[in-house]
Order: sequence, then structure tokens, then C-alpha cells
Amino acid sequence: MIEYELVGNDLGEVRFAISPLNELVLSLRTLRDPGRFPLQLPWLRATEPARAALQLDLLRALTNDALWTPDFLTPRPYTPLGRIEDEFAALTGTPGAVVRADLAEIHPAGLPPVLRGRPDRVLARVLSALREYWEACFEPYWQRMRTVLEADVVYRGRVTAQSGLAAMFADIDPQVRLEESVVTVRLRSDLSYRCSTAGRGLTLVPSLFSRRASVPISADEPPHIMYPARGLGTLWQTETTTPPNALVGLIGRVRARLMSLLETPTSSTELAVRLGVTPTAVNQHLRALRAAGLLLSARHGRSVLYRRSDLGDRLVRGAGPQGAVNSSSPILTTTAARP
Repeated sequence: MIEYELVGNDLGEVRFAISPLNELVLSLRTLRDPGRFPLQLPWLRATEPARAALQLDLLRALTNDALWTPDFLTPRPYTPLGRIEDEFAALTGTPGAVVRADLAEIHPAGLPPVLRGRPDRVLARVLSALREYWEACFEPYWQRMRTVLEADVVYRGRVTAQSGLAAMFADIDPQVRLEESVVTVRLRSDLSYRCSTAGRGLTLVPSLFSRRASVPISADEPPHIMYPARGLGTLWQTETTTPPNALVGLIGRVRARLMSLLETPTSSTELAVRLGVTPTAVNQHLRALRAAGLLLSARHGRSVLYRRSDLGDRLVRGAGPQGAVNSSSPILTTTAARP
């Protein structure tokens, strides 16, 4: 059992954060034992072709049979607005002694061959493999993932405001409790420690790749609890929009669906996920709609975001009321995995 002792003003320092790096690393559990993560199977199937080109032996070695991961790869995040580039940059300065100790913690009987060698070189290999994994399997879907995680944070804030901190802690996981000023996390493993959050606070991190609440292996790590996010069951579902018949008759069903979705800026990869078609097909339609003056585009980081132009807005509004949205179809049953 883990006990976090909230002291003084720390009762007001319980915070929420979202970490793309934590999600990336925790998702490695699904590669080792996919049967434990049935709700992630659609995503695993969709990304299977992309994973074939990755360093899978190294990636799988970053977990063990108990599904533990090295603490240095899942540092406590500090904001709900975390960026993967910043988190990777922070990892490059991890001391060699920490890399060696954390890897030994999850492989006490001896490191797998892919994790042996000078710690600085091992760290470089690990970061390279994780970056490739992010670009191939996470980047196309991250906006959708983040939306679910952010919705969880908003919900937890509402529970806290309406019912208090104790009710919120009890709601994030059956094994988490706040009694007086101590947060307890009951684990299935023998891991046990008690520490104060004085001067450090306690961070709560929703995750799409956690089946139950988890904490750092070491008591020396900043206090944080990762827990299963709400809404995972709806994550890997496509949106089947029913655009106005007049708009379909004018520009075709696929382009009409795109126009219906592009009220807010969205990337082509996210549109492909939401519509259950290939990114290549989406890009062809987007180029045609932009050339006709119905869409605007702007680069945001590595992605290009599209949205309806004023002309596109007038066209959609003039075609009639929007149809209903149905979110019951499984995601990516026939699509490619790479953007």
C-alpha cells in the first residue's frame, strides 16, 4: 500500500496533468500483453503495419511481466498542456545512474541484451525508439486521445467542486481513498511506502493505458497517481455524420462529411481517424476543397490544420440543417496505420 501524506496547504495543491510521454510509455504494456487491454485492440490492429518497422525488441523490453515501466520514462507531468517535444527534451538529461537503476528495478534478474551497455548510449537508443513509436502510432491519434483525457480532468474538477476531494479520490479508482489528510493507494504488488507531499504537492494523471491506479516504484519520485480515464470505451469509434442532402448532391458524400466536420481546425490525420478512411484519400479531398475556396489551411507544428472558409460556412449553412452524428462504428476497420 502506498500512502501520500498531504500536509497543510497541500490539500489545495492536488492538481491534474496530462502527459503524452506517459501515455506513450504506458502503451508499451499493450505490446507485451494485448489481452489485458481489450479496449485498445482496435488501435493495436490499426497500427500493426506501422509497428513492423519499429525497434520492437527494445520497446517491449521497457516493461516486464508485471507491466512495470522505468520511473525515469514516466516522470510526473506538471500541466494539462504538456507537449511531447518538451518531455523528450527533458529526458535527454537523465543521469546515467538513474537510467541504470530504473532499468534494473524492472529487470532484477538481469537486463535484456537490448538494454545493456553504457547508460548514455542505452538512453539514446531508448529515446530514438520512442520517438519513432510516437510518430508511427501516436501522432495520428493524439488529438483524439487528448480530448478524452481533458474531458476526464474537467469531470474530476466538477466532482471536487460539488462533492469534495474525498469523493473525487474515491471516484478515480476503487483502490484510492482520502481519509483525513492521507491518500492511500492499494496495489496488487508488494510495493509499499509512505511519504509526505509537503513542498511537492500531489499530481493526478488520467491515462488511457492504465487498468487501475498506479504510482512510481520509488518513494523518491515526485508524488503522483496515474489512473484510468473515463470514456475509454468510446475512444476508438468513428463518427458517421449525415450531411445535408443538398450538400451531398453538390460535392459528393465524402466531401460533404468533411465540410460538416471542419467547423473547427482539424488535421488530415485526425479526419481520417474520425471518418474511417485513409489519410491519402482525405488529403485528396482536402486539396480539392481548398482549391475551390471552401477551406483554409495553416501549419501548426508538424501538422497542417484545415477549417471551413467563410464561403464554406455559407455553403454548409445554406444547404440545410446538419444531420445527426452516430458514434457506434468501430474505428479504422479498413484503413492504413501511417499518416
